[in-house]
Amino acid sequence: MKTSIATVSIAGDLAEKFAAISAAGFDGVEIFENDFLAFDGSPRDVGRMAGDTGLTITLFQPFRDFEGLPEPQRNRAFDRAERKFDVMQELGTDLMLVCSSVSPVSLGGIDRAAMDFHELGERAAKRGLRVGYEALAWGRHVNDHRDAWEIVRRTEHPNIGLVLDSFHTLARRIELGSIRSIPADKIFIVQLADAPLIEMDLLYWSRHFRNMPGEGDLPVRQFMQAVAATGYDGYLSLEIFNDQFRGGSAKAISVDGRRSLVWLMDQVRREEPALDMAIPPMPDRIGVGGVEFIEFAADRQDAGQLGSLLRMLGFVEAGRHVSKDVTLYRQGAINIVINTERQGFAHSSFVVHGTSAYAMGLKVEDAAATVARAEALGAEIFHQRVGPGELSIPAIRGVGGGLIYFLDAKTDLAKVWDIEFTPVVPASSGSGVGLTRIDHVGQTMAQEEMPSWLLFYVSIFRTTKTPMVDIVDPAGLVRSQVIEGLDKRFRLTLNGAESHRTLAGHFIAETFGSGVQHLALATDDIFATAAKLQADGFEPLQISMNYYDDVEARFGLDPEVADRLRSANILYDRDDNGEFFQLYAPTFGEGFIIEFVERRGAYAGYGAPNAPFRIAAQKRLMRPKGMPKV
Repeated sequence: MKTSIATVSIAGDLAEKFAAISAAGFDGVEIFENDFLAFDGSPRDVGRMAGDTGLTITLFQPFRDFEGLPEPQRNRAFDRAERKFDVMQELGTDLMLVCSSVSPVSLGGIDRAAMDFHELGERAAKRGLRVGYEALAWGRHVNDHRDAWEIVRRTEHPNIGLVLDSFHTLARRIELGSIRSIPADKIFIVQLADAPLIEMDLLYWSRHFRNMPGEGDLPVRQFMQAVAATGYDGYLSLEIFNDQFRGGSAKAISVDGRRSLVWLMDQVRREEPALDMAIPPMPDRIGVGGVEFIEFAADRQDAGQLGSLLRMLGFVEAGRHVSKDVTLYRQGAINIVINTERQGFAHSSFVVHGTSAYAMGLKVEDAAATVARAEALGAEIFHQRVGPGELSIPAIRGVGGGLIYFLDAKTDLAKVWDIEFTPVVPASSGSGVGLTRIDHVGQTMAQEEMPSWLLFYVSIFRTTKTPMVDIVDPAGLVRSQVIEGLDKRFRLTLNGAESHRTLAGHFIAETFGSGVQHLALATDDIFATAAKLQADGFEPLQISMNYYDDVEARFGLDPEVADRLRSANILYDRDDNGEFFQLYAPTFGEGFIIEFVERRGAYAGYGAPNAPFRIAAQKRLMRPKGMPKV
């Protein structure tokens, strides 16, 4: 598999782009003409820079408004092409992209276009160059790859071929079976991009909202299956126009791009096992059986406060690490670890972020296979010296530089609590407050990071993603999207903050980066849990009484049920399949959220309609802006 990416896809000058693209593992790079024109150096300098970073220049693009022109525009178009051929030869690339004309003076006509391309092919052949023709989705006369292929076919010239671009084909919902009959040697390069499904002008959609395969909603896998069926084995190249990417990290976006191509072709190989494709071998996507533990990094003072809170919530101190200053709290199948070590990664995380949920452990089918797949997809593997009595638990770096550990049932990893922890006899033998498991974990990040982490999770784990939802904070919008395991035992909400004034934005600003902000704990009886919590002195987040009047009327609730919700500060939601109940603790630290939930029936959501009201209540308790921490 040969991979490439267009320079327009990432931010920076050409030197920065080449360095990031090479470091991500790409084989080649497309030179977008505007990037070249803005460069203060010769074409040979650009070619040398690319070569020095190990990159092949796969394509020079785009050449616009060429075919079907009347005179004198036709003659000028050939003169322009000859000058671009000069540049290509100095760059050291042999392929130029010509996109279908949008010129208002173009005349159209397949035979006329074929004649123009035949002459262009003759001129290119004299220089040892090739020309690829691409159908723009908004082309004046040619906006369908089937018409572009017919022009190339009639040209009958070995130096003229087709460029297939997934966006242009999929945006127009063109039938994909037509690709399978195109000879592989006439496809000169394949450009790939995804996009969210948005109804808008095609040109504007393309120029601002493209993203990596797997980050959007277009059937890019099916497109690539059709291409692979031709026997094509040339470059797969990303051409991404995206406003956020242009202002983002070139390194991170390049890594995402390479990951997206590897995952895309892994999917194609599994769907079309008979096809002979050179794809990096890796295990299949990994199933997740839930969250085994959440681990906090803290100092002794905060650890004491957090421990007191957990005990009030019905947790017991279940174990202490055999060699480290680490304590395990447990209730039901929920394991919460507090790490107050003065060295190692946990301490480094505390120094940077303060007290935070810096790590989570996932129950997976095969821990070693999970790490192998993650590594093949460009994830950063985490290693730390193993101390006395410790297991070597496989892990990778995740959101905000935090850790994701993997435990399976087939190795000693399943015995981690018995091996690494000395049991502690709890002071009381109470049964807790009825919390049973972790329902979901919420991770907060800057909004522009969300596509990257969505791709990260869905490419490594056997999960699906839900449509994006706008969460209304009194100070702005927060974008939210959910990653779910196929059996719903693993649920992860990703929340993207656009404003530092939102609760999510405040969390990022105060903890110096993205991370776990929200822990939702499940109960089978929310009212019994609320009663036990209240008996232990727990004071829930106070929800406005106006909310309950609206809920009673909106859902037609029995007044007695509404009164029970109101008296316990429990939020309520309902969908076609079931009901959802939410109870919140006041925020801990700089906005960490603990929530108790009960799902009845097959309720599929996360209480999004309730978010504005609980956020308003949470923000009333926040430290006023400018007031120092104590």
